[in-house]
Amino acid sequence: MPTNPIQIGLCGWGDHDLYPPGTASREKLAVYAAHFPVVEVDSTYYAVPGEERIARWTEETPDSFRFVVKAYRELTGHGRREGAPEKSAKEWFREFGKSLKPMVEASKLTAVLFQFPPWFECKRENVQYIRRCRQEYPDLPLAVEFRNRTWFSPEFREKTLSFLEKENLIHVLCDEPQAGIGTVPIVTAVTHPGQALVRFHGRNREGWNQSGRSNEEWRNVRYAYRYSDEELKEWVSRVETLKQEADQITLLFNNNSRGDAAPNAKRMTELLGIEHQGLASRQLDMF
Repeated sequence: MPTNPIQIGLCGWGDHDLYPPGTASREKLAVYAAHFPVVEVDSTYYAVPGEERIARWTEETPDSFRFVVKAYRELTGHGRREGAPEKSAKEWFREFGKSLKPMVEASKLTAVLFQFPPWFECKRENVQYIRRCRQEYPDLPLAVEFRNRTWFSPEFREKTLSFLEKENLIHVLCDEPQAGIGTVPIVTAVTHPGQALVRFHGRNREGWNQSGRSNEEWRNVRYAYRYSDEELKEWVSRVETLKQEADQITLLFNNNSRGDAAPNAKRMTELLGIEHQGLASRQLDMF
């Protein structure tokens, strides 16, 4: 049984504006781990980290602390980052998998998150690619997040869930604005007995699509949203449903363009009536 059957955390730990003044970047993960038992690592989407960095994160956190690691962008169809070396897909799969070794050996990896882009629609070649991801990482917990509505259209919804279950993949539930083909509805379903993963992106419908904004402006607007108590309470019954089918539920808040993720995560913890176990000793008053 996991130390924290329901674990709540944030997407990233470096860009939250709630740390005491003067907290060094290298100290933030240890401070974060005194308040949340899990974190999503977003930097791995932009560059494959070295094993030494993964090992350092692993060593800086308590034994019960867990990570959800975003797959590198070359592996999710987002394309090569400007300035990144040219390598085959096979090489990227191998390099990324190798970097996770210290975290896997420490049993601190909740999931590798494959967040596919809005243009990754439900079609045969993309189904085959997801199957390849599983074949490349047969022993890793893999989570799949879709950002194209076709996967959950009436025609494909049950087939999508059945496919994920057959391939032993974690279905990622998304709370996000319903703003066209590049968004997915909330689908309260579990496809992996060990894990259910929920990501809260906010409900900023007007800001979700780029709509002529610069990339920087869009990033600042897209996830700018604070959930109300009523909106968070909608998830209490959903979590109860998920608990019947998954050993652990991970809730991650990504609505942090304006610092809303941490307060919402704290409030969700209260609404669910849970107290996280195994946190780091709190030496700094972060919240």
